[in-house]
Amino acid sequence: QVQLVESGGGLVQTGGSLRLSCAASGRTFNRYAMGWFRQAPGKEREFVAAISWSGGNTYYADSVKGRFTISRDNAKNTVYLQMNSLKPEDTAVYYCAARLSKDILTRRFEYDYWGQGTQVTVSS
Repeated sequence: QVQLVESGGGLVQTGGSLRLSCAASGRTFNRYAMGWFRQAPGKEREFVAAISWSGGNTYYADSVKGRFTISRDNAKNTVYLQMNSLKPEDTAVYYCAARLSKDILTRRFEYDYWGQGTQVTVSS
């Protein structure tokens, strides 16, 4: 069982930056594939970024490629999402997710554990 707690959301102007954190409980964090998803009002939850358990492999949605960076610190049981050059269309609740896996996972149904989400609002 893994519990995930996101933090770092907030209100930022267009072009600004935020760093989200997701702290995980448990002693086997380094065996979990991690991902970030987001859900805007009235829309489906969508994939943003994913990272392998070692941190050696990452994958991004086209909409955030070149602007967002996912990383992890297994010693701190934490995964991060650095978001730069933010746009109003990035406004959403951001969720982190985990699954015991060696692979990069990009689909919602592939993840077993979810955090409660953190709100990101980008003003124009």
